[in-house]
Amino acid sequence: MKVRIVQHAQVRPASLKENLDYIERDGVQPDGSPGHLEAGDRERIDAESFARRIEPDRHHFKIIVSPEDGAQIGDLKSYTREFMAQVERDLGTRLEWVATDHWDTDNPHIHILLRGKDEAGEDLVIAGDYIAHGMRHRAAELATRWLGPRTEREIRESLTREVEQERWTSLDRALQRSAQGGRLDLADLSSAGRDREYRALLIGRLQRLGELGLAERLAPDRWQLSADFEPLLRAMGERGDIIRRMQRALGAERRELAAFGNTELPESITGRVIGKGLVDPLNDRGYLVVDGIDGRAYHIAVPPRMDLGGLPVGAIVTVSNGPKPRAADRAIVELARDGIYRTSEHLAVAEANAQPGRDPEAFVEAHVRRLEALRRARIVERLEEGVWRIPKDLVERGGAYDARRSGGIQVEVRSYLPIERQVRAVGATWLDRLLVDQRDDLSPTGFGSEVRAALADREGFLVQEGLAERRGQRLSLARNVLATLKARELESAARKLQAETGLVHRPVVDGEPVSGVFRRSVVLASGRFAMLDDGMGFSLVPWRPVVEGRIDQVVTAITRGDYVSWILSRQRGVSR
Repeated sequence: MKVRIVQHAQVRPASLKENLDYIERDGVQPDGSPGHLEAGDRERIDAESFARRIEPDRHHFKIIVSPEDGAQIGDLKSYTREFMAQVERDLGTRLEWVATDHWDTDNPHIHILLRGKDEAGEDLVIAGDYIAHGMRHRAAELATRWLGPRTEREIRESLTREVEQERWTSLDRALQRSAQGGRLDLADLSSAGRDREYRALLIGRLQRLGELGLAERLAPDRWQLSADFEPLLRAMGERGDIIRRMQRALGAERRELAAFGNTELPESITGRVIGKGLVDPLNDRGYLVVDGIDGRAYHIAVPPRMDLGGLPVGAIVTVSNGPKPRAADRAIVELARDGIYRTSEHLAVAEANAQPGRDPEAFVEAHVRRLEALRRARIVERLEEGVWRIPKDLVERGGAYDARRSGGIQVEVRSYLPIERQVRAVGATWLDRLLVDQRDDLSPTGFGSEVRAALADREGFLVQEGLAERRGQRLSLARNVLATLKARELESAARKLQAETGLVHRPVVDGEPVSGVFRRSVVLASGRFAMLDDGMGFSLVPWRPVVEGRIDQVVTAITRGDYVSWILSRQRGVSR
């Protein structure tokens, strides 16, 4: 039993929907079908409408129930309804909750999301002791009523399975408790009131630990446990879970499994997303499985704040292992005099070097926001309004701060479209950028070979469209081919939006500000765009994550090529 109280003020609004999407994902039912949310009245619940309804609440509860013999219970849905009915009786109030059961692991389990409101509409408060112990007791009591008490034989069979497992087990915990300074005397096991069969299981486990290099036999009756045998066994268990996730994502495809943790990742990986989910749904820790253009597959742990919903399966991404030094940090250090940075001096420099369409005040305010974040991390000190004390190693310490927040991982979407949809797309695709850059680092096997085949087909399409021509074995691309393809796609998308909304399309002009209400994002082959509605017309501006939470709010954007600066209502911000 695991329970977590989620305070809504501390999470992204989208994270609730992401969590519900995760527990409804494909392949979690015994027949491989998707899960679906059910409430106490046996009705199916729409995840999106439920997320919208409870989003204004102060908090909700995540509960994971994992009966040891869940497979024998069989009807976990009825078990869940009985369990939650008992929780209602204990708390003295009707509860609103949704749940689904998962059968995609060795231990079938139940995900429950409990709304943080009681039947009177007041905040639901549950005593800590009931969360820590009471719920577990009720779930165990119900399982015993359904299945009967566990027999000695069942307990023995469960422990026997633990002997060979490459993960942390209850037998390891028993050995750890009996050890003195990591040293075990088998005579102590006999005198500790343990029966002969259980002692044999512990000895069998010690022998297995010896094979794994985690224990050493010093004498016939004495063993020495490795000092770090617990973290190593836990890591081995996690590695096994990662391998199963990767194999599930790859299906029948065969790849070299190149990385099982972020410490094993290369500096940069480009490939397609073939799997994603929450490795720890209780704490929103997510993961990606990426099929790299180097012919290898990677498992990547992503930070809790990352929007997995914005990374569709099939999308092309580049994953960087470690944040790059921020230009803003370098600029602040360069402008500081004797360790003191002044916004007035920075504004004077920005105004003197301002380019058309660039707001110097917004530019400096972006640096101030960065300083405020670093101040909260106790890296810089604000002496007075507009005056800051800056350490000499700000760039390094700022990078370390970003690494802690991002988990050292950054994910950049290269294309929201899978390569098969890019081949004949009228737009500036990722395949076109590979052709322009003349990339030659594609593996002849795996996903790299699929990209090579798609590039050959894309070349034929560009020739057909008059945007390339063959000169012997060489392909000559038309001048400004990417800009031409992007313009064609934007024009086509704008015509469809005009017909749908009745608004006039206002093309974006480099360097000129565009203002309007952010209505939606539009995914095209050329990238993702924000639709800004000024009441009479609309513009399509390159989308950036900074505007995602600004739906139906007025924003202003200034574009310059593929770069865009966003000014967000009263708080102005820059995103590139």
